[in-house]
Amino acid sequence: MNLQAVTIGQYFPGDSYLHRLDPRTKLIAVLLLSVAIFLPRYFPGYLLVALFTMIAVALSRVPVKFILRGLKPIMIFMAITVLFNAFLTPGEPLFQIGRWAITREGLVLSAVAAVRLVLLVVSASLLTLTTSPILLTDGLERLLRPLAPLGVPAHELALMMTIALRFIPTLVEEADRIMRAQEARGADFRSGSLINRAKGLIPVMVPLFVAAFRRADELATAMEARGYRGGTGRTKMKQLAFSGADYRAWAILVLFTVAVVGLRVTGRG
Repeated sequence: MNLQAVTIGQYFPGDSYLHRLDPRTKLIAVLLLSVAIFLPRYFPGYLLVALFTMIAVALSRVPVKFILRGLKPIMIFMAITVLFNAFLTPGEPLFQIGRWAITREGLVLSAVAAVRLVLLVVSASLLTLTTSPILLTDGLERLLRPLAPLGVPAHELALMMTIALRFIPTLVEEADRIMRAQEARGADFRSGSLINRAKGLIPVMVPLFVAAFRRADELATAMEARGYRGGTGRTKMKQLAFSGADYRAWAILVLFTVAVVGLRVTGRG
């Protein structure tokens, strides 16, 4: 598995329609899309959600190959999910393998789980691919600001979540470097059973955690050296503001949400 294929947390520079949207619009859109992914029960509902996601991919102008490459790291998890659902879901048996039977209901549930997982990963990837880390932090902070009277540290929470997202590709790169170094010394991560491969990854975790703590300490030192003291009293050179493109996106989001909920309520999707 190529760890460099992970796209969540990466930013793809561009000037597409999605790139120009306010980060708050994109954050709420991803939240609504994540909820909509779990609402459908039948094919029309999933088709509507899939078409909406495909249109978003087209509007982002991010190469489709780049987005599909980001699905490779979840293939093992998806395969395990599909197998568990196919064999462990009770229902009408289709194939018998020893004591285990693949049921019709299990295959349907497996397909639903796979589609949901793919759509979730693609939508999350689009958010980070089309939003710079600074704008993502500002958008999260503005959305969390109404909770400030309740004692919620909006700026600190937004900064923490953004740093966590940005650390994903960094840690993936670090893990890939460690694995290549150990393979050069004779380690084998590509052959044997799935259990043996999982056990082979244990020696990777210790240096990876050490590298993660080291990078976190370096980041904290760099922020202190630049005078960072939290969100109180901080100003911004560029203020977030909704544009006509955002209002059009809001209208589309409302129509999409109403359509998905309508299909669910009427029992057609």
